Amino acid sequence: MDFKIRSAVEADMPHVLQLVQELAVFEKEADAVEISVEDLKKDGFGADKLFDCFVGESQGDLVGMALIYPRYSTWKGPVIHLEDLIVTERMRGSGLGSALLAEVVKYGSRLGVKRISWEVIDWNAPAIAFYESKGATVMRDWDVVQLDEKGMRNFLANL
Repeated sequence: MDFKIRSAVEADMPHVLQLVQELAVFEKEADAVEISVEDLKKDGFGADKLFDCFVGESQGDLVGMALIYPRYSTWKGPVIHLEDLIVTERMRGSGLGSALLAEVVKYGSRLGVKRISWEVIDWNAPAIAFYESKGATVMRDWDVVQLDEKGMRNFLANL
């Protein structure tokens, strides 16, 4: 299958949101997506840009994306976080995931970052195998820690 990788434009955000929703369904969190197209446009293309995004296009359709944003490691310095690398089901196995990841790595290299990091659900064996085949280290001895909005409110209420 033919595809091309390019930087996302604001007009891509409805399709990016569809890919995010497809991932949420796959990860058994269909109701967890709260973000809107307007949020993506503001946060990716507004005055205070929060992320960069690459998309994969095939026959005029967006069939994959990689969304990244800058972070800072007190151990390493500037790093990039890969929030999502999504390939729509019909394009899995086409090389699109590899091409999107390569675009992220090239981007990080141009920026001079010291690391690119991301999370993967422990039951997604195909994704884990894919990342490991690309030389990534899956750190199974680290747990993701989060405070959601309710958790933040509870924390602040108990200060």
